[in-house]
Amino acid sequence: MSTPHIEVACDAVMQTGECPLWHAQEQALYWVDIPAFTVHRLDPASGAHRSWKLSSEPATLAVSDQGGLVVAMRSGFAHLDTGSDEVRLTEIAAAPYDTAITRFNDGHVDGAGRFWVGTIYEPRDKPAAEMFVLEKGAIRKAWSGGMTNSNGLGFSPDYTAMYHADTSAHRVTKLDFDVATGLASNQRLLHQFSMDKEHNYGGRPDGAAVDSEGNYWVAMFEGARLARLSPSGELIGEIALPVRCPTMMAFGGADLRTLYVTSAGARPAPELEQYPLSGKLLAISVDVAGRTEPAYIE
Repeated sequence: MSTPHIEVACDAVMQTGECPLWHAQEQALYWVDIPAFTVHRLDPASGAHRSWKLSSEPATLAVSDQGGLVVAMRSGFAHLDTGSDEVRLTEIAAAPYDTAITRFNDGHVDGAGRFWVGTIYEPRDKPAAEMFVLEKGAIRKAWSGGMTNSNGLGFSPDYTAMYHADTSAHRVTKLDFDVATGLASNQRLLHQFSMDKEHNYGGRPDGAAVDSEGNYWVAMFEGARLARLSPSGELIGEIALPVRCPTMMAFGGADLRTLYVTSAGARPAPELEQYPLSGKLLAISVDVAGRTEPAYIE
């Protein structure tokens, strides 16, 4: 594994930090702490840190073309006014599932401004998670079944391919994607990570990002590493981390060569002793640039 320079970008400890999102116009990073019901913002230049406590668990974020953010929460989609320190949420669409056993999880915006967000089926006794798309305020179901914990969503730079991870199955898949119609098809295996926790276990795939060269980066939860896959699924790089449970990453900074990594801090005491930076936001300088996240078109 490579060992690039790693810094703590934000010293606050998250229970489950997730969904870092670089806002290019603001040159700021947003992310969520799901069980703490909180959206966070960091201005790396000044170190200023702000947060908003919501009424429902936030899972993933999108920049809105109208300003502020679109937040996918357990209760559904809403617009968050980030220009105010007060929590000003405007509902966009209610959750299309039973919120007692399901919530939104991981998501990204495609090249046409649609917000794709998968769910996590919390009983985890069957593959009942689903993928939804928010397009101009309306929700449609893209597909259902075959996954328990929808994660690792990403798009190729030309938006002809979609990537997806099912954390519970330790599996990353690739789909053909038509950005004009917003249809994904031909899902096939890209990479299968080991499910043997006794031998050769390197964690399971969580959140992801695609760099400007088209390679797929994925946070390996319980693996203390980031894995980098080629578009054909070959493992072409790894970065060792000082946290055992990274959750997701985002390319940021003026040149998009800073990799911001969220992690889980609500972990067993022996793990926290071994990985004292758990739950903190990390910043890693990398050689390859990322890409600017498209805005959701409201």
